[in-house]
Amino acid sequence: MRGYQRYQLKIWVIFLLLLLLVGCFLLFWKRTPDARGYSAEDFGIETIHSPNDKDQDGIDDYTDILLGAKAEAKRHPKYKSVYYSGGYPPENEGVCTDVIWRAFEDAGYSLKDMVDQDIAEHMEEYPRVMEIGKPDPNIDFRRVKNLKVFFERNAQSLTTDLEDIAAWQPGDIVVFEESHIGIVSDLRNEKGIPYLIHNTGQRQFEENVLESYHRFTSISGHFRFCPQAS
Repeated sequence: MRGYQRYQLKIWVIFLLLLLLVGCFLLFWKRTPDARGYSAEDFGIETIHSPNDKDQDGIDDYTDILLGAKAEAKRHPKYKSVYYSGGYPPENEGVCTDVIWRAFEDAGYSLKDMVDQDIAEHMEEYPRVMEIGKPDPNIDFRRVKNLKVFFERNAQSLTTDLEDIAAWQPGDIVVFEESHIGIVSDLRNEKGIPYLIHNTGQRQFEENVLESYHRFTSISGHFRFCPQAS
């Protein structure tokens, strides 16, 4: 009888271990951006391309911004929020805003220069700068609040409704209540909602979190950068 009880106990232990392994696999599968993700074509969505090619590399701006964000995700810099003289952090360090200017740099744009110029010409439009009393080129382009104002002024403002899945395109910029910012990926989940490329110090920079973030930290801005439309 005791032998039979030990046998049953072993079966239960093996069963629980299998459940644990399956749970870990599903968690990893849901958060890992790979071939399991969906594309726009899977939902009959046409991918929008920019009419601009700033760096004249044969790749439109939206795609370049997307590729720049993906390159940042691949580099996976350490999350480190520090004030840097000169403004730019080392390549192996960064925060959420660094994903943005590095993505723009890949498209041929100096986001720092554009933000600095816009602040210099329209400082009264930037509450965060007004609070301090003067511009600070060492940090202004790395503040979410400033970037939100910049994109409101210099980009297309789009819907924040995640159910309108066709409106969310690769290379778009997403702001969460002026506290976080990221880039829309070309990968989508089973609902057609795109992945987000961002940096909070997490394991994967490109992940299926746009909807879950929106539940707890509402999307306050969705932008598409197109100088002709600014």
